[in-house]
Amino acid sequence: MRVTILGGTGFVGSYIVEQLLEHGHEPVLLVRRGSENKVEQPERCWLVPGDVDDADAVHDAVKDSEAVIYNIGIIREFPQDGITFQALHFDGAKRAMNIAETNGVKRFLLMSANGVKSDGTGYQRTKYMAEEVLRSTSLDWTVFRPSLIFGDPRGKTEFAKQLYQDVILSPLPAPLFYEGLLPLDAGSFQMSPIHVRDLATVVVKALTMPESSGKIFPLCGPRTVDWREVIRFIAGAAGVSKPVVPVPVWAVNTVATFFDRFAFFPVTRDQLSMLIQGNTCDSTAVFEALGIEAPIVFDEESLQYVTH
Repeated sequence: MRVTILGGTGFVGSYIVEQLLEHGHEPVLLVRRGSENKVEQPERCWLVPGDVDDADAVHDAVKDSEAVIYNIGIIREFPQDGITFQALHFDGAKRAMNIAETNGVKRFLLMSANGVKSDGTGYQRTKYMAEEVLRSTSLDWTVFRPSLIFGDPRGKTEFAKQLYQDVILSPLPAPLFYEGLLPLDAGSFQMSPIHVRDLATVVVKALTMPESSGKIFPLCGPRTVDWREVIRFIAGAAGVSKPVVPVPVWAVNTVATFFDRFAFFPVTRDQLSMLIQGNTCDSTAVFEALGIEAPIVFDEESLQYVTH
């Protein structure tokens, strides 16, 4: 099957392309000029130059395909550079849906996120809006809602590697965030990280499964951990012991009010808000339906890549 993937040069996209090739599909990638070196196995893919805000380029990438995977997403926006949730999560997705419909491409897969909602952060809200538009189209759609995604980033951005660099290697203790005045539940919020290889496998298997049509798949890993354990596992993978200290959310938010628009500041108010909310779900039924018998567990062994 000829499959257009929008967002195929990033961390998750590289694994989806790999899985598409392993399953005998023909990937078509929309690639920003200068990003050609980010494509996995470019000799086996069709590359279309352009950006998702260029309707002509999206049309060229989509027109001869049988399916589209919209995998474009950012975890932080920089409006001064034109990088916004609205432009990439919603406007770009809606443009791709319209072009797919116009060209008679029926199958459309959307990468969303666990915890999306209409009244959430800018990240959550724009992902939710894209889902709602997709549900209103005539497309044969499937939506994926992954929790935090981990795995070897292959030189790209990934949360465990980023925590290793920003927190574990820092001379300061690791922060255990908490709300309120007392640190009684510091670092107790939970998440169920999913390995990027399992996520990519789910996406590509669902591509040709009629049973996945019109479905929203919550995608979480088999182990739920709290923030303390996340820090402990990453430090353990690096062979170190990391001290921790309770940190009130209000204090970080106060500083972030002035600095989170700058790239050097490690966390935004919205990111901290989503972190505190937790990010868990049960994907047992999804893995069983798609024949994934042993999803990769988030632990010290699976995190060995952080020090590479």
